[in-house]
Formats: sequence, structure tokens, C-alpha cells
Amino acid sequence: MNDQLMNEKRGINKRRRFTIRQRTIAMIIFSLAILLVMIVSGLCIDAEKIGINLDSKNNTPSLAHWFGTDWLGRDMLSRTLKGLTLSFGVGMLAALSSAIIALILSLFSSWSKTADYIVTWLIDLFLSVPHIVTLLLISFAVGGGFKGVVIGLALTHWPSLARLLRAEVLQLKNAEYVSVSLRLGKTRFWIARHHFLPHLIPQLIVGFILLFPHAVLHEAAITFLGFGLSTETPAIGIILSESMRYLSTGLWWLAFFPGLLLLVMVGIFDLLGRSIQRLIDPFHGQRG
Repeated sequence: MNDQLMNEKRGINKRRRFTIRQRTIAMIIFSLAILLVMIVSGLCIDAEKIGINLDSKNNTPSLAHWFGTDWLGRDMLSRTLKGLTLSFGVGMLAALSSAIIALILSLFSSWSKTADYIVTWLIDLFLSVPHIVTLLLISFAVGGGFKGVVIGLALTHWPSLARLLRAEVLQLKNAEYVSVSLRLGKTRFWIARHHFLPHLIPQLIVGFILLFPHAVLHEAAITFLGFGLSTETPAIGIILSESMRYLSTGLWWLAFFPGLLLLVMVGIFDLLGRSIQRLIDPFHGQRG
């Protein structure tokens, strides 16, 4: 009887885990599909669709213009999708660069105690200063614009991921198979490539995806303040900044829809990162 109950319990747990896995995969596919629609739509919009049309300026949202038009008659849906595509590109470049920096520093910390001290000092230094302040200084120092924003974001968003990867490396460093490799004469580079890197890839992927929302929001923030992307680009920060002067006249849609879609894209990436973490992390998968 006890064996039968145990088998039934195992079967229920197995079906439950399988259902959780199915839901997680469905959530990942759903998130990727929405992101793909947003990005492809933005790429398909040409300059003519976001051009000036004074005959239809300040139109409220309608079937002809779902997000309304601005003071120059530009379609806000087209401008918003174009801005999201630009923010997506900035976020991807910045998050990828930050992830690479975090990986290099975490592997470097395993070289020696001195290297680990240097990496820890750098992490504490960057974490002690607010992201926005450091981002503004770096972006301004390298000339601003698209290049300045990407470099600033890349150099300010790696510390949290580097700290996580460093902790993982220090744990792996004490593993028995790493000690055996050292006694067999393997180089530290070989150990980092064959022992550390395979274990760090899952955390690196999840960290990269979760860095994206922070990079996009910070890019929109400094662009809104006038220190980011050029005013000629249809970036979300530029759209929100320009719309502020017209909110008092009742043109609420100029800021509402761009801000809403920006939050949707950020939320989707956050959901995507947590779903992938639940999929590849067995402990998350068991907790369901």
C-alpha cells in the first residue's frame, strides 16, 4: 500500500513538473512572439510614415490613427514603434556588452587573490555610485549620442551580474575536479574555458536578458533629460520629453501610449528572463 501511494505521489509530481515546464515554454514563446511583432513592425516603418502632415495634427486616437497624432500631424503609433526598435537596439548592445564585461571580470577574479580583490573593489566602486550619475558622466565624456549612451550603459550595468558570476566562480574554484586539473598541469585559461565557462553560461544568459530592461529604462531616462540620443531620432525618451509641453493642453495620448508600450516591452523582457531562469534552473523548476 505504501509503495502504491509513493508511486502515485511520484506520478503526480512528475505531471506537475511537466505542466510547469509546458507553461514556462508557452510563456517564453508568447513573450518572443510579442517582441518579434514590435521589432519587425518598427523596422518596416519608413520615414514617410513618421513624416510631417499638418492637415491631421493633434488628432485624438481613432481607427485611422490608433495612438493619435502630434502637433505636427505625425502618427504616434508609427513613431512609438520606431522608438521601441531604437530602444531595443540600444538595450541589446548595452546588455550584451555589460554581460561580456561581467564574464571577463568574474573569470579574472579566479586568477589570484589580488585579481579577486581588484574585481571586488571595482564592483563596490560602481555600485556605490547611482547608475544615472555615472551614466551621464560617461556618456557626456565620450561625446553623447548613440555611441555615448551605449558605452555609458555598458560600463555601468555590469556590477550586479559580475558579483553573481564571481560568487559562482569562487564556488567552482574549490571543486575537486578543478584541483585535479591544476595538479595535472592544466593552465588557468584551460580551466576557465572548460570548467568555469560551461557553468556560467546559464546565469550569463539570464543575467543578459534581465539587464536589458534596466538598460532601456536608463536610456529613456537620460534621453528624456536631454543627455542621451539625438533629438532628430524618434526615441521614446525624445517623444516623452517633447510631449511634456503639450500635456497641459489636453494631448494626453502623446505621452500615455509611448510610455505604456515602453513599459510593456520592459515587462516582457523581465518575464522572459524569469521564465528562462525557471526553465534552466532545476531548483526554480521544482519550486514551480
